[in-house]
Amino acid sequence: MPDRERERKTIGSDPSRETLDAMLETALGEARLSLREGGIPIGAALYSDQGELLGRGHNRRVQDGDPSMHAETNAFRNAGRQTSYRDKIMVTTLAPCWYCSGLIYQFRIGTVVAGEDKNFPGALDWLREKGVRVFVLDSKECEDLLAAYIAANPSVWQEDIGE
Repeated sequence: MPDRERERKTIGSDPSRETLDAMLETALGEARLSLREGGIPIGAALYSDQGELLGRGHNRRVQDGDPSMHAETNAFRNAGRQTSYRDKIMVTTLAPCWYCSGLIYQFRIGTVVAGEDKNFPGALDWLREKGVRVFVLDSKECEDLLAAYIAANPSVWQEDIGE
């Protein structure tokens, strides 16, 4: 029974909306930072199921000239080496693309929290099929931030999603 008590206190077993929103705020801060740097406003953060922030990052494709530096990749790299990822939570302002979803699947990250999936649906259904728990928070701020960027920078956005 003590293990069950501990489980109930972990984010991985029963995340509250309040907890998910707080995690999303970290990713949103990264998205805002990317925009200030002249980049695509997508942010991400990797958390433990205990709520410990392991790494944060933002899309740096424009800033670094690196086509692989998506927000999730940046957060993952900044988290450093982990012995296991099954109990980790990837929080991102936008539904992960196929590239980032591949990273999530490859390392068996157990949970994905997406701020929104309207601007880009990503590969959320595929992740669900692979057993990843997915939460979409329908954040208006995430949606509006990226929509404004896409309207002002359509060619950069098309490049980012491989169109």
